[in-house]
Amino acid sequence: MDNRHTLSIFLEVIAIFATPIILAVEMYCLPDFTAISSIILTIISVALFMLSFETQRPSVSNLVPTAVFSALGAAGRIAFAPLAYIKPVSAVAIFAGAFLGRHAGFLVGALSALLSNVFFGQGSWTPWQMYAWGLVGYLGGFLATFTSARPASPKKPDAPQGEKPHKLPPLLLLIWAFISGPFFGLVMNLYFVIGFVHPLTLQSALLAFASSIPFDLTHGVATLIFLILLWLPWQKSVSRILTKYNLTGRGFR
Repeated sequence: MDNRHTLSIFLEVIAIFATPIILAVEMYCLPDFTAISSIILTIISVALFMLSFETQRPSVSNLVPTAVFSALGAAGRIAFAPLAYIKPVSAVAIFAGAFLGRHAGFLVGALSALLSNVFFGQGSWTPWQMYAWGLVGYLGGFLATFTSARPASPKKPDAPQGEKPHKLPPLLLLIWAFISGPFFGLVMNLYFVIGFVHPLTLQSALLAFASSIPFDLTHGVATLIFLILLWLPWQKSVSRILTKYNLTGRGFR
């Protein structure tokens, strides 16, 4: 394992765990400053993820699919604006993570939130949405490494070749697609509780989290359906394009 890869993993661990730990401490120690400081901390976490992706130095051609999926996620969220909690962003981020790798999955989720909020409005919620949807894509990419969803890299002649595409997404990704709804809700509820629930008590926090359960489950079911709808017509074509143009290399692992 070289120093660059070690640095990448180190930054990922910081980005995943530092923010919720520090926010939890703030919740009890600095209640008057949690709203402002939580925004700063979340932005730092997103920046660390961006930096960990940068350490792998993917080529410009590798970044093109990330930009395309980010635009698709943003456009899909805007298109479904009238339907609360029925958004394709999580599904697009998981799909991107499965085929492009966990770092690209994070970027797709984060950029989809940022770009779509040009339409919906930017605010203190934006970095939290970027963080939440970014982690949805990141974990989708991580879980995909335990399946045969991602095409083999043509750079590795000894890699297994040509597994037939799934008619449906692997079961592990289907499960994560559903869980990603409550997971996204958990992150956003943390933002709401820290910034807007006063006085902040265990009871008021639990009530805030519980009140969103029906909406989070709706989000999970919608993500599951969107992932299947993306997977069925696009999996084979995306796999072929990524393999043909050698876009499945280390930069997206």
